[in-house]
Amino acid sequence: GVKVIDAETKEEMTFNAKVIFLCASAIASASILMQSKSDRFPNGLGNDSGELGHNIMDHHFRVGASAEVEGFDDKYYKGRRANGLYIPRFRNLGGDTDQPNFKRGYGYQGGASRGDWSEAISEMSYGADLKKAISKPGKWTIGMTAFGECLPYHENKMTLDYDKLDNWGLPTITFDAEWKENEWEMRKDMKAQAAEMLTKAGYKNVQTYDSPGAPGLGIHEMGTARMGRDPKTSVLNGNNQVHTVPNVYVTDGAFMTSASCVNPSLTYMAFTARAAKHAAEQLKNGKFA
Repeated sequence: GVKVIDAETKEEMTFNAKVIFLCASAIASASILMQSKSDRFPNGLGNDSGELGHNIMDHHFRVGASAEVEGFDDKYYKGRRANGLYIPRFRNLGGDTDQPNFKRGYGYQGGASRGDWSEAISEMSYGADLKKAISKPGKWTIGMTAFGECLPYHENKMTLDYDKLDNWGLPTITFDAEWKENEWEMRKDMKAQAAEMLTKAGYKNVQTYDSPGAPGLGIHEMGTARMGRDPKTSVLNGNNQVHTVPNVYVTDGAFMTSASCVNPSLTYMAFTARAAKHAAEQLKNGKFA
């Protein structure tokens, strides 16, 4: 079953069921499993492998390039125009695309826009010139931001802090995760390729940027209860079931073994639908009696 705590009254209640779907997001799901201790599972429910809470992944981004676009001064936004852009992964796909300095790859998201009245602030602060300036849109610019895959590292992990509890008496989470050499090498290429594309497209004043931050900023956390064939090295099986507790399914980003380089939510949804179908069939066949 599942024990819940009322957010207001802090009353504890338990709900029992033959099948439990845990889908609280990668970090919260792992935390719930880690807190679910017993004589059988002293390190958390289904954690015989020791992988629970490890292999945290997120997309590293905030790197790319921007440029000024000449012309189109008579054009402005209309409906969904100008469109955004997406450039799929083109690195390490075989042949000439393979890179010696990093594995896997990245894609670009971006778009074009016109400047607004805020451009005028630093130049003019009052008078007729300011009024005239802010009544007209600024010049067009275009930008590209790369989103790259982070490899799964066992040492990128989360732990529970029972000395620092939250408002409901539950342990808080401490993170120990960082980008490593593969991500840093990939970022060099993310920046360089964006600049090259914009330059060859004929845009002016191409500027690159790289503001890496830390894992978590991409808000695509995954990998904390990884899927796998071997219970010794994974938490979940191919149907999203906990290996040793088959009536518990985990269907959010926790199950991911690879971050890929695209937004992952549709993948979670597809796996959840697949797992729900599997659970329904198991129930129908009396597997969870």
